[in-house]
Amino acid sequence: MVPTNAASFPDTPIYKKAQDIFMLSRNISTYLVDDLATIDKQGTEDANVYFSGDIVQQSVCLAPEILKAESASFFEDKQKRAATISRLTHLLNINCDRLEQANSNGKEFVHLLRQEVKKFKSLQRVWMLTL
Repeated sequence: MVPTNAASFPDTPIYKKAQDIFMLSRNISTYLVDDLATIDKQGTEDANVYFSGDIVQQSVCLAPEILKAESASFFEDKQKRAATISRLTHLLNINCDRLEQANSNGKEFVHLLRQEVKKFKSLQRVWMLTL
């Protein structure tokens, strides 16, 4: 078994894409919150405002999970981390669906996030084979 260097992980394409997704989701969330946080005439808020925070929470977990999977010693631990990344990616897609249905001017930006997640998933398939 060849020892790996933790400093080389941030240079991997999947790690860089995870960082891109985080930055994009944070910017989209900031933009959407302004539209979705308003209170309507009945005194209720838009339920989609919480989904904008969910995309940030899920995307912030991607990069650390990649690092944990890469540095895990045992195959089972690597597979658990990879499964967590798959779940987070799936949840990101679900929340993108929900935000695209929201009544907001910024929902077309969610499509950009969805495209990045799709690229991430293709990188993820190859990455999982290398674990």
